[in-house]
Amino acid sequence: MTCRIFLCWIGVVVLASVTVCRGEDKCENITDLNLKDSLTGPPLVVRLLLYTRAHPDCGKVLNPEDPQATPTFNISRPCTFLIHGYRPTGSPPVWMNKLVEALLRRRDINAIVVDWNRGATNINYLRVVENTRPVAENLTAFIHTIQKMGASLSSIHMIGVSLGAHISGFTGAKFNGSIGRITALDPAGPKFRGKPEEDRLDPGDARFVDALHTDMDAFGYRDPIGHIDYYANGGSDQPGCPKSILSGSEYFKCDHQRSVFLYLDSMNNSCQTVVYPCSSYTEFLDGSCLNCERFNSSGCPVFGYDVIGWKDVLLQLRQTTTYFSTNAKSPFCKINYKLEIMSWNSEERWGSITITLHSSTQQSTVHVNHKSFRFERYTDTTLLAQFDRDVQHVEKITLKYKTANACSPRYKLRVLRFRLTPLVRRTSQYVDTGLRPMCRYDLLLEENKDVTFRPIPCEDSNF
Repeated sequence: MTCRIFLCWIGVVVLASVTVCRGEDKCENITDLNLKDSLTGPPLVVRLLLYTRAHPDCGKVLNPEDPQATPTFNISRPCTFLIHGYRPTGSPPVWMNKLVEALLRRRDINAIVVDWNRGATNINYLRVVENTRPVAENLTAFIHTIQKMGASLSSIHMIGVSLGAHISGFTGAKFNGSIGRITALDPAGPKFRGKPEEDRLDPGDARFVDALHTDMDAFGYRDPIGHIDYYANGGSDQPGCPKSILSGSEYFKCDHQRSVFLYLDSMNNSCQTVVYPCSSYTEFLDGSCLNCERFNSSGCPVFGYDVIGWKDVLLQLRQTTTYFSTNAKSPFCKINYKLEIMSWNSEERWGSITITLHSSTQQSTVHVNHKSFRFERYTDTTLLAQFDRDVQHVEKITLKYKTANACSPRYKLRVLRFRLTPLVRRTSQYVDTGLRPMCRYDLLLEENKDVTFRPIPCEDSNF
């Protein structure tokens, strides 16, 4: 009997030890709420969840007053904060884990998810906006703590989505803009449009501020707000997003949420989007903004995570507004070419051009038809051609010309010179991959008829 009692006692001790160990290894996720919580509006609670390369899929709750009590926190690593926005239904962001994983693949950091779902979940958006300042106060106190422990403010990167962008700004302002970087993914517009800088994110809130706009006509912010502002597809109406309210909740959130998925794509090394400074999206599509001499040898900046490489020149320019177009789904990056057509018609012609690139294994087509273009005798008409995929080793090109007015006579476009130049930086890789300008001379394009030819080297090529 005594032996049995002893064995039972040993079993209880072992079970308790296992329980304690499992408690230490417990993984935490963003608070998961529901529509009932949205109706009641729970009081604000801010939690900081730490993810590291050693545990990229296991969040650990940080003690704001003693973060080193969490063994996986390393003060010598840079800290990246990920801050979500308004959560009307209470569900955690579907993209958060993917963003954490992507960041940890790129760099050995303390990835800190700011879980303020209790406070972001409320059917009353105005109450949620009121909570942004207290969230920033929580973050400010935590950053003060790690600063005293030796963390460098310049190594801090805050990635804020929607309302999270302004929370980042409020936090950065408390440090007089000494935080290293703030990335704003479609910063929230409602209740922030027209506000002075102290009441929203602005370029003075960090040493470098980059902002992406994808829903400026609804949930996003329209005006430039950073050192560099990106307007994807003009800043609204993202391709692949529903155009009808019959699509349900996706109709309301798709454009706004696309900012995160575009940023995720920017961390994929196989797909890099070059952006172009321009005064409007229309001028960008016209091909009027392809000159990047202001960036010297760096060339045009890229969109997303790696734009930090252009930080110094962008800070000198103070504010740069850029545009780019995307595909409807990942990979979102388009392959850009400069198209130049010189006509030798005695009279000017108006119309649009369709181009198809062919290789032995694939093809890609672009319709340069967002408006009607003018083709004049002995004058280059320069257009931007954006293909949905990269066609390596182009063997043939197909052109189709279409006049602007369906009721007008069926004109012909006589092409003296066709030139298609890939828009990539001129490095040794540019030559090695065969990405040279492609030309053809003396073509006759009839209305709405395909003309296929093999491109030849350009006579005035520098290669």
